[in-house]
Amino acid sequence: MNRDAQPLVIKHDETKLKLSSYIIGFGLSLLLTLSAYLLVTHHGASRNVLVGIVAFLALCQFITQTYFFLHLGTESKPRWKIGIFFFMLGVVLILVVGSLWIMYNLNYRVSIPQELKYVKSQDDL
Repeated sequence: MNRDAQPLVIKHDETKLKLSSYIIGFGLSLLLTLSAYLLVTHHGASRNVLVGIVAFLALCQFITQTYFFLHLGTESKPRWKIGIFFFMLGVVLILVVGSLWIMYNLNYRVSIPQELKYVKSQDDL
């Protein structure tokens, strides 16, 4: 009977530890998000400094969420979760860079001088 009581105590401690991990992670995420928001809405710095600070806060947010919510780096075995995570990170990076590339090209191709050039070429027909 004593053997059965011991795992329940350990399981209770593990559950309490996970809950505290989620609460700490939520608090840090909320703090980082609010600080980035307040920095952007009430900024006094130049645009380049502002972008650098927000990028740093985004990196801190990324590390916070991978550690506290995805629990990457806290387990001893298996390490395959980290491999899957880096594959997912590569896919997200391809999507973000590709989207920015497409938006930049669309902005260039639909700019006012390009639009006027297109309209003028259509008038000649």
